[in-house]
Amino acid sequence: MSFNIALSGVAAAQKDLDVTANNIANVNTVGFKESRAEFGDVYAASLLAGSRTKVGDGVLTQEVAQQFHQGSLQFTNSALDLAITGTGYFALASDLNSNDYTYTRAGQFKLNDDNFIVNSSGDHLMGFPVNDDGTSSSTALSTTEPTRIPDSSGSPKQTENVDIKMNLPGGGEYKTVANFDPTDQDTYNNSTSVTVYDSLGESHVMTYYFVRDDADTVNNPNDWRMFAAVDGTLVNIDSGQTGGPVTSALLQFNSSGDFIAQSPASIVTEELGSGGANAITNGSDGTQTIAINFNLNPTSQTLDEPTQYASGFEVTALEQDGLAVGRLVGIDIDADGLIRASFSNGTSEPISRVALVRFSNDQGLTQVSNTKWKESIASGEALAGEATTGTFGEINSSALEQANVNLTTELIDMIIAQRNFQANSRALEVNNSLNQTILNIR
Repeated sequence: MSFNIALSGVAAAQKDLDVTANNIANVNTVGFKESRAEFGDVYAASLLAGSRTKVGDGVLTQEVAQQFHQGSLQFTNSALDLAITGTGYFALASDLNSNDYTYTRAGQFKLNDDNFIVNSSGDHLMGFPVNDDGTSSSTALSTTEPTRIPDSSGSPKQTENVDIKMNLPGGGEYKTVANFDPTDQDTYNNSTSVTVYDSLGESHVMTYYFVRDDADTVNNPNDWRMFAAVDGTLVNIDSGQTGGPVTSALLQFNSSGDFIAQSPASIVTEELGSGGANAITNGSDGTQTIAINFNLNPTSQTLDEPTQYASGFEVTALEQDGLAVGRLVGIDIDADGLIRASFSNGTSEPISRVALVRFSNDQGLTQVSNTKWKESIASGEALAGEATTGTFGEINSSALEQANVNLTTELIDMIIAQRNFQANSRALEVNNSLNQTILNIR
């Protein structure tokens, strides 16, 4: 019997050494959770055996239990490196159509060749679909989808409106409108430009020239003319009258420098394609026109910009509503898991929200390779939700959760396990010596 007791002690010490060695081996494994060998004594007695004199039957490994306490965070330079502070796991699927989920705390994610967010094993990160305002439409695990980051933003949108706020200098020199020449700076007072887009998303430079009109300096001393050009080609203004387009728009100010009128009432360019100015001839929509708005207040219907004050020429706002095709330039992930992509055309879009999953009993999870776990009967059903809500943790972008292994503690445990192994081995030797003595009795 003593042989079996000592042998069980050797096996337990070996198991303790194995667990400690595994913890030490994974000290640099992201998202790894250390394990602890838990032992129980073995005791068996028959119904009529004397329990007061019964000796135990050794030791038995009851469980190798993982410890799910928080590991320390290591900060990185990649926005797709994710760490969870608090409870929760990332949900992973091995392929795009799989519902066989695995769960992990290891957040070393990257983009694959199809722009899906995956880990180093190729498993897809699951996320909740989001609306245009970034809110999640559902937080059920069954509605999660593999997260894909688009490399471009929608389709191009041609410019339809340009909004300008500015001040024209009240002391500007009078010039003859008929002498205007965009290539001669002496024929106009000031100019400014904005980038506009055609229906194909190609950019063009639209330039506005302002000339202080000398036609009637007595009765109309504060009249200005605005000319427009696209890529250097002058563009007429649609007058809205039967007389056809005009070459320039009239801007009128009073003696206080306030904007009082414009002509035509709506300043819209003629068609920019071959049917009009021939300014854009790349095969895009030739009927494109651009409205030039001088900040007509939509509430009061008063003109409060531009101004003509005794100061220099100053553009305070210049905006247009067209868009080129945007290329992916950056990814941001908030603490609540919202993934937002930024594009080269200045837009940003909410893409998905990282799904987090928790369990009633973490230690009931079934461990699989690559620092992943699977749901089991002991763990309870996977409950999905958004980060920062309820008991779900917070997501840290550009960070990784390190293994929760305390190397000093593990080294001490290894020494203790080694001593236990040596002691039980010695017990086997003593038992062997006693049996040999008995066998030598004549």
